[in-house]
Amino acid sequence: KKDEANHKPGDQQYLQSVEDRAKLDGLYECILCACCSTSCPSYWWNSDKYLGPAVLMQAYRWMIDSRDEFTDQRLAMMEDGFSVYRCHTIMNCTKTCPKGLNPGRAIGEIKKMLMNYNKAPAS
Repeated sequence: KKDEANHKPGDQQYLQSVEDRAKLDGLYECILCACCSTSCPSYWWNSDKYLGPAVLMQAYRWMIDSRDEFTDQRLAMMEDGFSVYRCHTIMNCTKTCPKGLNPGRAIGEIKKMLMNYNKAPAS
């Protein structure tokens, strides 16, 4: 939370609706084994610049968390040709995930968010 400096840790709860919590299903279960990243050709070729499926799925997990207030900052960090757009939707990441998660879908959702973010008026 942006106002966290005004509160002691553990002093306040950040409640979430059942519907908002359900949006996180299929994201928080990631164990960061990196099977998805190691199976991704885009990550093989650009591992120094492309964040990879595991990192992007975790970023998306925070972007859609209704309790998080830093979505715009997270999206701003992804406005380049490598962070998200190196994903070519080959979907090896989803096929190899031992937990049956779908990093490819999370990356696609980030791309949609970036389209809307770019359209937002500058403040």
